[in-house]
Amino acid sequence: MIRTTVLALATLTLLCGSAHAATTTPEFVGTDAPMASNAIYFVMTDRFVNGDPSNDQRDQGGAHPTFDVPVAGAPKGESANIGYLGGDFRGVLDNAAYIRGMGFGAVWITPIADNPDEAFTGGDPVSWGSKFTDRGKTGFHGYWGVNFYKLDEHLPSKNLDFRQFTTAMRAQGLKTVLDIVANHGSPAFSMPQAQPMFGQIYDKDGKLVADQQNLPPYRLDPVRNPLHRFYHAYDDLVQLSNNDDRNPAVLDYFAGAYNQWADQGADAFRIDTISHMSTTFWKQFAARIRAKHPGFFMFGEAFDYSPDNIGQYTWPENGGISVLDFPLRGRIADVFEHPGSDYAQLLDRLYLTNGPYQNPYELVTFYDNHDMARLAASDNGFIDANNWLFTARGIPAIYYGSETGFERGKAEHQGNRNYYGQQRIDAAPKSPIYRQLKRIAQLREKTPALQRGLMLPLHFAGNQAAFYRVYQKGDVHQIALVLLNKGDAVASFDVGDYLQAGRWTSAFGDKAVDVGTGGKLHATVAAHDVQVYLLDALATRPDLIAELTRLTRERGHPPH
Repeated sequence: MIRTTVLALATLTLLCGSAHAATTTPEFVGTDAPMASNAIYFVMTDRFVNGDPSNDQRDQGGAHPTFDVPVAGAPKGESANIGYLGGDFRGVLDNAAYIRGMGFGAVWITPIADNPDEAFTGGDPVSWGSKFTDRGKTGFHGYWGVNFYKLDEHLPSKNLDFRQFTTAMRAQGLKTVLDIVANHGSPAFSMPQAQPMFGQIYDKDGKLVADQQNLPPYRLDPVRNPLHRFYHAYDDLVQLSNNDDRNPAVLDYFAGAYNQWADQGADAFRIDTISHMSTTFWKQFAARIRAKHPGFFMFGEAFDYSPDNIGQYTWPENGGISVLDFPLRGRIADVFEHPGSDYAQLLDRLYLTNGPYQNPYELVTFYDNHDMARLAASDNGFIDANNWLFTARGIPAIYYGSETGFERGKAEHQGNRNYYGQQRIDAAPKSPIYRQLKRIAQLREKTPALQRGLMLPLHFAGNQAAFYRVYQKGDVHQIALVLLNKGDAVASFDVGDYLQAGRWTSAFGDKAVDVGTGGKLHATVAAHDVQVYLLDALATRPDLIAELTRLTRERGHPPH
């Protein structure tokens, strides 16, 4: 009798389990990476705000001064600068509320490692609009590291070192993305006379571990000179030292340095020039960081518009490091810099299925930065670009000043990296770009589907684009319908494809649209505007579920 009862209970359990399995709610997720919830505001720290003049080091450099070095040859009314201008941690922290208030959840700051204390005397002289020229330039940008364990003296203030900065930023609701460099240090050769610190690298104890000794790379002797072993004996980028990614000591050095800064509160890394070191190096580097900081988010800069070239860094066997989305960025410029362009140009750079990336939803999307000309768009072009960036797949990153169209169209030695300052920040709310950016960024901030949902394109043609973003996991299930209009006139949309019945709520305003089974949603979108309709419900429409299932199954790079 007891045995019969046990068998009956076991059979009932199996039947219940089978029924439960058959009715399990599917998950529809683009990404659950925590960083995906946070739009990123990118500041070149020295050029943002001088919050503490006491750390300006205005007398530094002697015969090769480092503070306020204007670029020669500027046209009337324009300027650029290759010296330090005073921006620091205090200037960023003092404006944390400004950044957070726009709807950003993270701030990407330029490298913090100690840089040389003089202007560089080698290379080619900087002139207005020149490229790959460094003579007369200083390390204001942070990318000329000398001691990667030591904080550069231009950045901290009393009671505000890096750990205190990241803690204070978190208290303001902002994560810190630290820009890191491993493939190169400072300019290392071509100086008329060797300068202190240039071409040298020091360890955490201040001991010299590498010195190019002002020699051209082909004259280095890594076999017999221990101070040359850190470097490749060939050049790479201008006159910068070229760290040898095959040398285990190089990996040890940089993994140690950047684990130190992660220990002090960096929440993520942006990796400069990732393509200048091997995937073997990056796999080992990522493993070292994540061994201490599980799940640590990193994205690299491979300045390359070929998705086949940059996608490899995202694969698990190469370290699982995301990248800046250069291929999409190229199309964003094509579309939003040119009125009358076609939204369809963006479609083939989304790579939503079987693409080159491990997960396209974790790419960091952008339209300009410090290494290229700023977006050369009208106010409406910026507004349209932001409406796209904050609703489409990926993690949006905005370069400081783009919220007001600062120095639009300008390259590095033409004003791209100019000082922004408190006055411009205080005046930003007067800018239509700022107001519309804040509106769409704040919407993304509170809308899970826009942050992490699958993207299902519907209509991309001319000035109009329509797509769904869908997130369904646990207790969160949300379908967002995004309608974009970059034209100069009001646009009408009639959406019926995959449209689920229910009450769709307008994200901008109190309007709601009731859609019946098999019905359509009719909407108008003002010129250079966006409308988002939200349905907080499980996906139930069969063809929608089928498409979302396909997008989920084919989301990543095919097996290779």
